[in-house]
Amino acid sequence: MQHITDTTKLNNGVQMPWLGFGVFQTKEGDEVINAVRDALETGYRSIDTAAAYGNETGVGTAIKQSGVSRDELFVTTKVWNSNQGYDTTLRAFDESRKKLGLDVIDLYLIHWPVKGKYKDTWKAMEKLYRDGHVRAIGVSNFHVHHLNDLLENSEVVPAVNQIELHPLLSQVELRNFCQQKGIQVEAWSPLIAGKHHLPLLDELASKYHKSPAQIILRWDLQHGIVTIPKSIHTERIRENTNVFDFTLSDEDVQRLDGLNRNERTGADPDNFNF
Repeated sequence: MQHITDTTKLNNGVQMPWLGFGVFQTKEGDEVINAVRDALETGYRSIDTAAAYGNETGVGTAIKQSGVSRDELFVTTKVWNSNQGYDTTLRAFDESRKKLGLDVIDLYLIHWPVKGKYKDTWKAMEKLYRDGHVRAIGVSNFHVHHLNDLLENSEVVPAVNQIELHPLLSQVELRNFCQQKGIQVEAWSPLIAGKHHLPLLDELASKYHKSPAQIILRWDLQHGIVTIPKSIHTERIRENTNVFDFTLSDEDVQRLDGLNRNERTGADPDNFNF
């Protein structure tokens, strides 16, 4: 991984950038339009949104205004829990596609494993994939048992599992399972550890002449994890891309691995009520 445009090959051959730009909690309208515009100008080519974020229209506007050609972009969105089920997923996809102003979505994800619903949702997503409306389909917040359940009678293996992942929640067992199944792991909230005072991050930031955030993002990349930091600040958006000009030593990667506390900031996929 030498450059922001470097990609990983998903299990169906589609190329996905290792570094993407997330827009969770970025307000619809000028805030998200400006953030995505800054990201695209900086060089990001992967944008991650979701129906639940309420900002797909703004993301679409920024993409349209950017002048970046469609074939250079990788756009992800997600079906929300209240829209899960076969017919409702198909309708939700059409709504997301209209808001984004795109004919084809690069990656469509099930946002959370809603019990009794996600298998029907997956059937709808397999149809969208077969019909060419999406280039790849995947899941988000799925544990090993959710994936095993889904794989029992699915025709398409998820291309991606987007999960909460950072040095305090390293999810090694789940990552190993996904690797065995050919599912690319993607980290949401990758920089949460930056909100904790972790002396090791300060030490490594000083050693490599980088920020704590850059150290975490590099740790993701060296573990083969796609990562999607978010920010609305131009300087931070740019800073988060400067992770391709250094390499953490194996020893330092292992020391970061040792920070794991299985500590979540978001909901547990086995126990959520939204």
